[in-house]
Amino acid sequence: MAVYAAIDVGTNTLRLLIAEAVGPDDYAVLHEEQQITRLGEGLLPTRLLQDAPSRRSLTVLKRFADVARSFKAGEVASVATSAVREAENSEEFLAEIVRETGLALRVIDGGEEARLTLLGVRHGLRLGLRRVLAIDIGGGSTEFVLARGEVIEGIVSTGLGVVKLTEQYLVSDPPAVGELRRVEEVVGARIDRLRGEMPLPEQAQLVGTAGTVTTLAAIDLALVAYDRQKVQGHCLGLTRVMELLDRLAALPLRERRAIPGLESGRADIILAGAVILAASMERLGYHELRVSNDGLREGILIDLLRRKIGRGS
Repeated sequence: MAVYAAIDVGTNTLRLLIAEAVGPDDYAVLHEEQQITRLGEGLLPTRLLQDAPSRRSLTVLKRFADVARSFKAGEVASVATSAVREAENSEEFLAEIVRETGLALRVIDGGEEARLTLLGVRHGLRLGLRRVLAIDIGGGSTEFVLARGEVIEGIVSTGLGVVKLTEQYLVSDPPAVGELRRVEEVVGARIDRLRGEMPLPEQAQLVGTAGTVTTLAAIDLALVAYDRQKVQGHCLGLTRVMELLDRLAALPLRERRAIPGLESGRADIILAGAVILAASMERLGYHELRVSNDGLREGILIDLLRRKIGRGS
């Protein structure tokens, strides 16, 4: 069987997946890993990728490329999202990646990011033809996609990113009440506008993916070591999300880092992510969310398999 690889170059985290193709819609995982490099650190207000995070990301991407070659991956699909698409110096960064790693990053817009994320979520949760509203909370943006099966009924990509919101508003440690309230106001106003931008039928199931959602699930489960089997499909209630937000917001960063389930590199941005999730659930009328480990990275791989092997059902 052929081997393929997918790389998700996010604003906060870089993710690698290497798998053996089983069919156009399925695969056997050979290797997966992720590393927080905070590529989008300091992107605002200049809209320039900064030297230090760019170098960190380049180092990790070199290693990812080497790992993919060691598995003899026939093709590597590499996708870059919010930080790279918004940066005015993205062309220089992309050219350096090609020179140093051989990887040609495809920069995608929010709509394509949502489409690929839906592929991953559907695969991971085996959603079939059910109607879902998927939320993907990222470092630079948050995407919402409404779909029945693979038929997309609405997509909205927002500028709500956990790295952006943290850098702009959450400067105290722990954050001051006014700082957190300001984030809640900004997020709430954007979520309220969502209702006029896409249909929101009551029967759609809310599902969530990416680091904020999986991390809150891991904290809720008190996982000392991350266990994707336990996180996959875990249900988070709105009341519990709000409880976790209150608990985390009351702690200084050093104490947050000690919480089981909370990755050290995500401890500073988890508050902004929890605000986005809580506001989305509350204002859109959802009391429960189902968690998906699989998201954009897995969707990138499935999209590649379909192009190489053929369209699945």
